[in-house]
Amino acid sequence: MTMTIDAEQLATLDAYASARGYASRSEAMRDILREVEARQVAEEAEGNCFATLTYVYEHETRELARRLTAAQHDHHDLSVAALHVHVDHDDCLEVVVLKGATADVRAFADAVTTQRGVRAGSLHVIPATRHANPVASVSERGTSAGHVHVRPAAVEDSGKP
Repeated sequence: MTMTIDAEQLATLDAYASARGYASRSEAMRDILREVEARQVAEEAEGNCFATLTYVYEHETRELARRLTAAQHDHHDLSVAALHVHVDHDDCLEVVVLKGATADVRAFADAVTTQRGVRAGSLHVIPATRHANPVASVSERGTSAGHVHVRPAAVEDSGKP
């Protein structure tokens, strides 16, 4: 196979391959293509997923911090945890761990990253599968809390418990 790319792209590929210790450009390209393929599969996945949404925003943008916090509260069924970092005097970075229906997770991510004042955002999706049997547990107070467990699809496919 022959591939034509410009000199700047070739320099980028060579720097990538060298920094990661690839023996050849071909090995680097195979891994890059595998990563692209995995990302496409994750983007097209339906069903459930685990995800991280990472974004940087200007904390002084009018009402933005309040709107972002409200969005997480409004979607508490998706939002598992959040990490907030003060980047500098103007910007904050947040990482939100999400779990739920892939379409809902994507919609939430789009609603957050399209807010005025959000400088950059990235969603990383890991497809998940539901366990066949819902779990019913009883708390110490005697209340029942039926729920469904999900696990990353890669774990399910590997045959590991």
